[in-house]
Amino acid sequence: MNSNILNTGAQNFISENKNTDIVTVLLKKPIFEGISNKELAQQIESRKKCEKKLPTWFKTPKIYYPKKLNIEQTSSEITADYKASICSGNSLVDLTGGFGVDSYFFSKYFEQILHLEIDEDLSKIASHNFEILGAKNIRAKAQNGIDYLEKTEKNFDCIYLDPARRKEGNQKVFMLSDCTPNILKHLPLLFSKAERVLVKTAPLLDIRLGLSELKHVREIHVVAVENDVKELLWLMEDGYQGKVNIKTINFTKGDTQKFNFHLEEESHATSEFSKAKTYLYEPNSALLKSGAFKFLGQQLGLEKLHEHTHLYTSDKSIEFPGRVFKIIEKIPFNKKSLKALNIKKANITTRNFPETVAQIRKKLRIADGGKLYLFFCKEINQELAIMVCEKVTSEVK
Repeated sequence: MNSNILNTGAQNFISENKNTDIVTVLLKKPIFEGISNKELAQQIESRKKCEKKLPTWFKTPKIYYPKKLNIEQTSSEITADYKASICSGNSLVDLTGGFGVDSYFFSKYFEQILHLEIDEDLSKIASHNFEILGAKNIRAKAQNGIDYLEKTEKNFDCIYLDPARRKEGNQKVFMLSDCTPNILKHLPLLFSKAERVLVKTAPLLDIRLGLSELKHVREIHVVAVENDVKELLWLMEDGYQGKVNIKTINFTKGDTQKFNFHLEEESHATSEFSKAKTYLYEPNSALLKSGAFKFLGQQLGLEKLHEHTHLYTSDKSIEFPGRVFKIIEKIPFNKKSLKALNIKKANITTRNFPETVAQIRKKLRIADGGKLYLFFCKEINQELAIMVCEKVTSEVK
């Protein structure tokens, strides 16, 4: 961490050149004494990445930015704020602190936060930013989180960790045993130091697999932003043996879609099936990841088009955690109907269908976009159908 970057001249330059091509900065003659152009370019590039992802950091003067990769790997403000609201108490230790975004938001719900980060430079950066942001209840320590737990005699109300999902050669991984630290190996240690353990895992991790490997899971949070699943959060409580509560949330522009259920409710639920009626319902990505395919329809009084076609239908429009469409026309998927379709532009979705969106677009020469939505799917009679729809609403509370 180069403290010269915090000088007023350098800070003004970084702020004023947020849209400048960093290559032009790198090719300039040295601009500031004690600061390389490479360091300036890094600050400009990393700050730019925070504009939408971390607006609090972006808008705050004298924030020090780490390497671009650290920004890419950190939680966004919207997911960090939600994550921090899951539990509260006196003390929390963040074993994999990184840039410190999660620790900052946890500091709003816990009296004391210990931010542990093995990278000494990143730890200093986080510590500086905590001070700038006024988060005075966070203490940053440059140390391996697991090593710290093994040596300390302290206990915490909660332990949080976000294991690294990259191996040697920057290869991405998502299985729990492949991440660093290996949660499965250290579970006894974690529970010896805290009653509650909150773990962030890759969205790709299968929920059933995670449940079979982790212990004492009380809650699973599936967090999506703009219909893109960003995080799986696992709240474990020492000795807990009760029902697993799954909470799904999808943050959209100016709105939030939520649907909660117990895992047992999905196991005991049954689906009702029907051909397409007046309205078509497409669950958001958090719901699809959660696997609440039967309970969702049962709870909301909707019928499914097919066991493996995760689309729902009804004669009356209802509020729904996903997108709602009115079916203008339903046609069978065959050469005659395809020829008669004669649509030049539409949004295309496939569900339980033998052809991909790209193949359909190429075959029918349909451009992307417009107000029409085409759903290519399979119905209960195993017949392939095309639903020509218009959107009723995409966001509902």
